[in-house]
Amino acid sequence: MKSTQSFEEKSITSRAEDYNQWYLDIIEVADLAEHAPVKGCMIIKPYGYALWEKTQRILDDAFKKTGVQNAYFPLFIPERLLKREEAHVEGFAPEVAMVTHAGGKKLEEPLVVRPTSETIMYDVFSKWIRSHRDLPLLINQWANVVRWEMRTKLFLRTTEFLWQEGHTVHATYEEADERARMMLDIYRDFAENYMAIPVIPGQKSESEKFAGAHATYTCEAMMQDGKALQFATSHNLGQNFAKVFDVTFLDEQSTKQYGWQTSWGLSTRTIGGLIMTHSDDKGLVLPPKIASIQVVIIPIVPKEWDAELVGEETRALAENLRNIGLSVHVDKRDIRPGEKFYEWEKKGVPVRIEIGPKDIAANTVVVARRDTSEKKVFPLTNIAEEISVLLDTIQVDMLMRAKAYREEKTVSVDTWDAFVEKIEAGNFVLAHWSGDAKVEAEIKELTGATIRCVPFEQPEEEGVCIKSGKASHKRVVFAKSY
Repeated sequence: MKSTQSFEEKSITSRAEDYNQWYLDIIEVADLAEHAPVKGCMIIKPYGYALWEKTQRILDDAFKKTGVQNAYFPLFIPERLLKREEAHVEGFAPEVAMVTHAGGKKLEEPLVVRPTSETIMYDVFSKWIRSHRDLPLLINQWANVVRWEMRTKLFLRTTEFLWQEGHTVHATYEEADERARMMLDIYRDFAENYMAIPVIPGQKSESEKFAGAHATYTCEAMMQDGKALQFATSHNLGQNFAKVFDVTFLDEQSTKQYGWQTSWGLSTRTIGGLIMTHSDDKGLVLPPKIASIQVVIIPIVPKEWDAELVGEETRALAENLRNIGLSVHVDKRDIRPGEKFYEWEKKGVPVRIEIGPKDIAANTVVVARRDTSEKKVFPLTNIAEEISVLLDTIQVDMLMRAKAYREEKTVSVDTWDAFVEKIEAGNFVLAHWSGDAKVEAEIKELTGATIRCVPFEQPEEEGVCIKSGKASHKRVVFAKSY
């Protein structure tokens, strides 16, 4: 049942008591999103959408620096296009939504509501590309997609969600693979240096790769309950789709060749990952580089003091901070300071500044860090530079804490019993695997754990498969996941 409590009255379930409810409580008290009238869909509220807008701006700039251009393709896809790639349609069949009637009559051909855009894009690419001079084709779109999920959770898994999907065509396999890995590096940089979420880059197993892909590369993150979240993926599609959709070009010898393709994407589920990586039992915790409000200033004016003086100093302080590029909000509402502290703490604003008559007289302000709850008195002299340094420190500290937690919860095991124990305890488990898909499926059936990735940075190491006992040359990351 939906709570009728006000924002101030809503309590947060502790992580230790119920992690799932804690996550949902954070979304509610931070005013990020709510359930839509359509089951499985969500309404992203302004404060939550601001996180997505900042994500868009950062990534869009990064993409364009590599030559990518934005375009837009239709939401509706003729069913025949989806059916042309057998492995692709099989992978998405359970999640596809179809439009069968429109304009008061049955359609001659059903339309698929976009689950992803490979099929409609590549049909168009086959018309855009004629010569090697048209390559590489580097296209991205920011869009919504629909996948008919049976079990949904706000941000992490919803029937409709927002994302970006990049699609490229190249003259050679090497160029395509370089592009797929380049885009994964952009996602890794965004995760770690903006969202302060450490990720493990690697390759998906054959069973876990994208339907129709030659290879899938992934960034895997650990949440505070030890489960994995697939942060973003980048796919080397090989020539699989090119051969189905006739994406061809004439090479320098005027010989017809099939293009080599990639696709890569990131969605609003990253906001769910942001919540679960950093937040605490007091509310949301945001890294400064992704926060839409980096500093909130709270003027404190006892009735016996001059409100105009505090107002003037507050305006000057806010302007000073904005002049160095910081996002600042001044909370001038006529409510008690404690209520304001409580609200902004729940909303995860990285730095809170309190300023009142006594502070002004002493030429100081009180500064509170959201990530550690630490409060200090700062001199107003050079306050902008001091706050800028503090925000940089918070950004680095949050990443370091998340990395330390992941390292603490990542273990190597060599026996089946130890594997089961560590998976059950909520860890990333590095274990040998023979490469046999049947064994992989058996492990998933018995423990609920999947191979998150074969890490790029994991060294070669002779061993035996954790379940089958067959030879293995490298450890892979197993974990339960969202």
